[in-house]
Amino acid sequence: MNQKTDRQTRGSLLWRSLGPVLPPARPAETIRAASGALIATALLALSFAMAAPNLPLPASLTLIAPFGASAVLLFAVPNSPLAQPWSALVGNVLAALIGVAVVKVFDDPNLRIVVALGLTIPMTILARAVHPPAGAVAMTAALSPELVDTLGFGFAAAPVGLGTLILIVLAMVWARLSGRHYPFRVYHAPGPFGTADAPPTERLGLSESELTAILDSYRQSLNLGVEDLARLIGAAEIQAATHRTGPLTAADIMSRDLVTVSPETSLDEVAGIFRRHGFTSLPVVGPEMRFFGVIFQIHLIRQAREDAFRLETRFAAAMRRLTGSPGEGGAKRAGDIMAVANPRATPTTPVAALLPQLADGHCDAVPVLSKGRIVGIVTRTDMIAALARQSLTA
Repeated sequence: MNQKTDRQTRGSLLWRSLGPVLPPARPAETIRAASGALIATALLALSFAMAAPNLPLPASLTLIAPFGASAVLLFAVPNSPLAQPWSALVGNVLAALIGVAVVKVFDDPNLRIVVALGLTIPMTILARAVHPPAGAVAMTAALSPELVDTLGFGFAAAPVGLGTLILIVLAMVWARLSGRHYPFRVYHAPGPFGTADAPPTERLGLSESELTAILDSYRQSLNLGVEDLARLIGAAEIQAATHRTGPLTAADIMSRDLVTVSPETSLDEVAGIFRRHGFTSLPVVGPEMRFFGVIFQIHLIRQAREDAFRLETRFAAAMRRLTGSPGEGGAKRAGDIMAVANPRATPTTPVAALLPQLADGHCDAVPVLSKGRIVGIVTRTDMIAALARQSLTA
């Protein structure tokens, strides 16, 4: 490579490095984050307005600017280590205490700002509570000596501590309502099935200390947690495995001789089919094999459990009622408890695309559809058999 080409390459890389580094966001995720932050900020303002008579300062001074920065982290990037409850609450409160102390020691405004920020960064790092808005909290105190004169070190408790705590609680509620995880998932926490085993895609053979060492060696401990690193490595392994599946499609491995039920099939009959065939899933279809959904064995168990709680009876009695005659009331039909939002495929869908869906533990079978009609189903057993054949020919 000559010098001119080398300079052009470096120039191109520089311009690219100045552009966006985040991938395009999905519209649904954008709406989720924006809506959560909007609702949380409104509720925070309402909370302070209601508490204003008990606070020794105007309500206009309680909703400080750093809360907006905290809301961005808690609702837009809830998986970030910088957005976790310890980081947010301890970081903001510690910064507030530092800011107030600096105001009491120094008179020069510019010096107060520099010292407050200069102390906040190392102190939050040492406290393992790095939270970028904490820098703004320290500067808010340094720029507002009248606020410090009014509240003193109480500024750290309210509005800073109280407001941050309210945002954290609202972020937890919003994450649960919108299907996200907050606080950060802890490594070795119970898996999706309530056992000590990690999800199948995260069983890497690497210990928590080894994963932590990887993060430290690449200086990523502030950007990723151990749990996220395990998920990313697991996803990469699954994706790499898809490269070895060759040109196989769903049509090559799917089960074609299907046993199906209609939405009107009684759950007693559904349970009987599960017993006779040993299936774990049954497609629910209409005339001409038009696909409606899938009913899994676990759906029967969950419905019986919910009925047992609702009717204050034993599980066995609830199951008998659930699978009894249609005249006894309750959810007695397949259409009442079938799943309609599970992954789907077409006959030409590559096996590589099905592998992640069947490996994560949440999906037992993927129906294969052609023009809205079911033509087959790919189960985990089908996938294991296909991968076994591939390994023999590799």
